[in-house]
Amino acid sequence: MSENAHPAGDAQPGNGDRCRVAAGTHKGKSGTVEDLNTSKTGALTLTVRQEDGTRFKTLARNVVVERRHPADG
Repeated sequence: MSENAHPAGDAQPGNGDRCRVAAGTHKGKSGTVEDLNTSKTGALTLTVRQEDGTRFKTLARNVVVERRHPADG
């Protein structure tokens, strides 16, 4: 893990953050966080857009934030 990468549990991912998926169905994929939602059961989900424009949804707990969006500090 790089120095500025943070597990989603430590730093909630936000729109515009660069992330990679560390577990689950989409493990190994990376992209930009676009949409955060809370499911009916309370799980935080997000949409990730890859460089080629492909989008997928995953659980925030499976994501590692690699670079914060500048507005998030």
